[in-house]
Amino acid sequence: MNNHFLKSLENQTSIEESIKQLSQQIRGKIVFSTSFGIEDQVIAHAIFNNNIKNIEVFTLDTGRLFPETYAVWDKTTLQYKSEIKAFYPAAERIEKYVNENGINGFYNSIEQRKECCFIRKVEPLNRALEGAKVWITGLRAEQSDNRNALKKVEWDEERKIYKYNPLLHWTTQEVVNYLKKQGVPYNTMHDDNFVSIGCACCTRAIKPGEDFRAGRWWWEDKSKKECGLHR
Repeated sequence: MNNHFLKSLENQTSIEESIKQLSQQIRGKIVFSTSFGIEDQVIAHAIFNNNIKNIEVFTLDTGRLFPETYAVWDKTTLQYKSEIKAFYPAAERIEKYVNENGINGFYNSIEQRKECCFIRKVEPLNRALEGAKVWITGLRAEQSDNRNALKKVEWDEERKIYKYNPLLHWTTQEVVNYLKKQGVPYNTMHDDNFVSIGCACCTRAIKPGEDFRAGRWWWEDKSKKECGLHR
């Protein structure tokens, strides 16, 4: 991507226009990863409602998601009559992990938890990103200290791909307002203080005063609250 186009994306405020511009200007594969959180639903709406066909939308089904997450997945495909491609972990690697560590081995240590995340999320993501030039994400600066230093457009050197974070500077209230105004389906668990929703075994609601990521891997040290998808 040339510098002029990168700058135009940095300055773009409308999610619809930024996604359209990206789809029109980029020659090559563009992908969007959704976990059906409120941020991802905003981006999915911008893609599907504008009938943008050259952006592949995919999700990672870890096999341990909440029933509510699957319900949002279903509602989204039905409402927009659009495809969301699923990527799954390799069965043999899951079998080996569970047989060696137990069904909930990830509670035993940070190392075992990160191994589980790698098998269920990182490896499938790497397959989903193969051949892509741009990866659109729903990351927001408000979500954690680690994400506060991000830019709208970044180069992922390890994966050799551009990451585009169009909602980086949106507030939670702006995201919620957009969903309500546009009639976008969302996970009702967000109404019960589940602000960051992943696997059911690794997610809880946050308490008043806790930060955005407190409900993920709550038994671990605060500094370890990432799974490896975003480095």
